Order: sequence, then structure tokens, then C-alpha cells
Amino acid sequence: MANCCTAMAWSKRAPGAVASGLNGPRRLAVLALASAGLGSGLACAGLGSGLACAQPAAALSATPQAPGLGQAADAALAARAEGTVFPDGRGLPPGRGSVAEGERLYSAQCLACHGAGGVGGPGGRLAGGGPLAGTARVDKTIGQFWPYATTVFDYVRRAMPQNAPGSLSDAQSYALSAYLLHLNGVVAADAELDAARLPLLRMPNRDGFIAAPRNPAPVR
Repeated sequence: MANCCTAMAWSKRAPGAVASGLNGPRRLAVLALASAGLGSGLACAGLGSGLACAQPAAALSATPQAPGLGQAADAALAARAEGTVFPDGRGLPPGRGSVAEGERLYSAQCLACHGAGGVGGPGGRLAGGGPLAGTARVDKTIGQFWPYATTVFDYVRRAMPQNAPGSLSDAQSYALSAYLLHLNGVVAADAELDAARLPLLRMPNRDGFIAAPRNPAPVR
């Protein structure tokens, strides 16, 4: 297929060639495309007041290249990503972890972002906080802002630690959940959690959440 410069040559010899009908400015635009290396492989024609350029069919049908981001997920990683943990415990995997084990993991994996005892650091506090009533601001810690204990496990396993999300095993996720819940006064220091025990725990602010209506009345 002729490029735009060739089309200009044709227009001098044959009225009605692909570049015919172009006035001075539009002819210059065609030449500019060609001289910039953009005319190669393009067919250009003047359409009234505009300029239309079409790429060859081979270029349009070429398979688009992937952006080269991320990495391929193996079957085990894909299965973990698709798992959903419900408030009643459905979806929790086998395994168990203790508060003591979780404390050691926290020191190695979480301390830099959340501080000692989960009360500080650039990643925000996870435990403690002020009263739940009588104040305009309530700290969004695990004990104050999370209605279900199973959510702690699900979030830890999916998203933590921040520099390597999804790298914790199920047993490590249970252990970290146990330690974080201990920091928030939900379980004792000698507690051990698994798929049977975790859903039975009641979070401190469980009754502070209101279910949104599925079909709210229209505002008038």
C-alpha cells in the first residue's frame, strides 16, 4: 500500500487519486505525517474538510501485546484468591494457630508498620482506642470497627504483610488472628484458633453495626 508521499506523487498525475482534493494545508499535513515516519504503511485521503488515514489490515489484525505487569498465578495461588470466608465460618480452611505463635509472627512481619502491641506505626493502630460512645471520633481498630472475627483471618491471609500479600500460610493466618484478637481483648493469652473456634467469637462492637436495607424507600 502506498504511503502518503507516494499518494502525493499520484495526485499530480491522476485526478481523483488518494491524495487528490487536498488543499495546501492538508497537503502539508500529509507530508508532515510522512516526514515524521508516521506515513509509512498508511493510506490517507482528503474527506471534505478532514483527513482520514487507515492502517493496513495486517497491522489491525495483529495480536495486542500484554503490558508485562505482574506474574503468572499457579493453581494454588488462584485457589487461595478465589476462596471466600463468611461470617459464620464457611470457607475457613483447615489449620490452627495460637496467640504465642502469632506474637512471634507479628514481631517479624507486622511490627514495622503497626508498632508494638498494635498501637502505633505508619500502618495505623490495630488495638486499643478510646470509648465507643460519647465522642465524635472512634478509633477504627479491630476491636472497635470489625463486626466479625472471621474477617480478621480473611484480611490477614489475603492482604498481609503489605510487602508480600498472600504469602502467609493458613496456620500463620490463624496464629496472627489469634494474637490480634488477644490484643483487642477478645481471646485469652493461651487461646488457639481454628475453623471451629474462630466463628464463635463475638467482637466487642458487634451490635454497633446496622444492616442497610436492600430496597430502601426512595428519597422525596
